[in-house]
Amino acid sequence: MHKEIERKFLVKSDAWRGKAEPAFYRQGYIARTVDRTARIRVAGNKGFITIKIKVGPISRQEFEYEIPLQDANALLDSLAPEEILEKNRYTFNECGHVWEIDEFLGANAGLVVAEVELASEEERVALPEWVGEEVSKISKYFNSSLVQSPYGTWKK
Repeated sequence: MHKEIERKFLVKSDAWRGKAEPAFYRQGYIARTVDRTARIRVAGNKGFITIKIKVGPISRQEFEYEIPLQDANALLDSLAPEEILEKNRYTFNECGHVWEIDEFLGANAGLVVAEVELASEEERVALPEWVGEEVSKISKYFNSSLVQSPYGTWKK
């Protein structure tokens, strides 16, 4: 078990581009409630099952296990196409932290979110100039919510 403490931000410029190569992610949720999710993910040539349980405003217990790629793909294929979320993820170090930029595809195209994992909820983090509004506590930006209500359907 791992405790994930993560802040999320909208990305306001392309100044981060070129810092990392993208990794393609395909994922879907086999269970979702207000405070927990069970996710299947294919990242590159690896499959994972992940269970997350909310324990604080930006903290979750995370149980993640690698599973055979064939099993992960079979589980994802059992979901309806609109239940699958696809994105490119870019991971790199900046301002003393590891940042992950998710550039969403398909029905969520146009949404770009930056995530930074912290050691505690109180940890301060220097924000790069390309980081915009914080959305850590806004549930519509959670990946599990984007499957149900894609970014492309939002009234902007």
